[in-house]
Amino acid sequence: MALLLIAATLLLAFANGANDVSKGIATLVGSGLSHYRPAVLWGSLCTVAGGLAAAFASQALVATFSGNGILLESGSNSRILLAVAAGAIGWLLIATSTGLPVSTTHSIAGALIGAAIVSGGTSGVAWGAVAAKVALPLLASPLLSLLIVVALLPMVRPLLGRVDRYCVCLEQRELVAITSAGTSYRERLSSIETRSAESCATPVARFTAVDLLHWLSSGATSFFRGMNDTPKILALGIGAAAAGGVAAGHAYMLVALAMGAGSVIAGFRVTHTLARKVTPITPSNGFAANVVTSVLVALASRFALPVSTTHVSSGAIIGIGVSAGDNALRWRTVARMLAAWVVTLPVSALLAALFVILL
Repeated sequence: MALLLIAATLLLAFANGANDVSKGIATLVGSGLSHYRPAVLWGSLCTVAGGLAAAFASQALVATFSGNGILLESGSNSRILLAVAAGAIGWLLIATSTGLPVSTTHSIAGALIGAAIVSGGTSGVAWGAVAAKVALPLLASPLLSLLIVVALLPMVRPLLGRVDRYCVCLEQRELVAITSAGTSYRERLSSIETRSAESCATPVARFTAVDLLHWLSSGATSFFRGMNDTPKILALGIGAAAAGGVAAGHAYMLVALAMGAGSVIAGFRVTHTLARKVTPITPSNGFAANVVTSVLVALASRFALPVSTTHVSSGAIIGIGVSAGDNALRWRTVARMLAAWVVTLPVSALLAALFVILL
């Protein structure tokens, strides 16, 4: 049972990476700043780094998602935790296969509740704690990120416009030299220069200041997502890992690497949804959305608030569309996303309940 629980925890981390890597990199792809593979690799690397940092910065989330505080009885029962992991994995795989960005946080919380109800009835759930620790942050975070982006963009655009006048250019020139004997040879020279954007017309590669800031903000979003999600996932298998002689630091590392593997192997479908199907994205808008997401998720990790990076980042991207106006938002995609968010908790609860019965 301990080995099964460890394996299920790592599979949940893999499924999380597949669905959630999009939250930090979708704006890179949507703004045309990067193709899918470089963006996914960048997001995966930063996610793994954030997962490793979670071992030092956000350990308090482990207690909440191991069942303590949500379940009235201890969540250390391996059978219950295995069912919770299976329920969350099932819903994440369904959502990822259809390209829908859903919340791992919401999935685990729903699975915990479903498993608890089947095991001990509704009285086994601390509903007040569920409302305060899970429901309120999950409901408030997307609305908060949307409102902040809408308020921030009009102030940020003029500032970024000034910064965007400068760029870093990688150029190649061909030098032709003629010797005294009349022979010639050619040599390619590379140079990296900082100059005004207008004078960098035909470079091999060109990065404006906003492009660089956008890449950094994308990395920050992925980093803090990894920091916030790793302890939630690890909570399900931390007891089994300890029983199997796996040190806590090594357990964090395994979960972080599994998240990275899921991102690299299966992180493209949901990225396409957020990058292409919600609203047109520019580098400056994407930068602002990533900064808002990074700050909110970092604060949530610091104070052990179980917010969903999915909800925060999706709310920020929707805020871009609301700010743009002129029907820039693709409401059909937004409606599908919201529907997926609504059914995440009950579907995860139902799947976990079924697994409790099977086990």
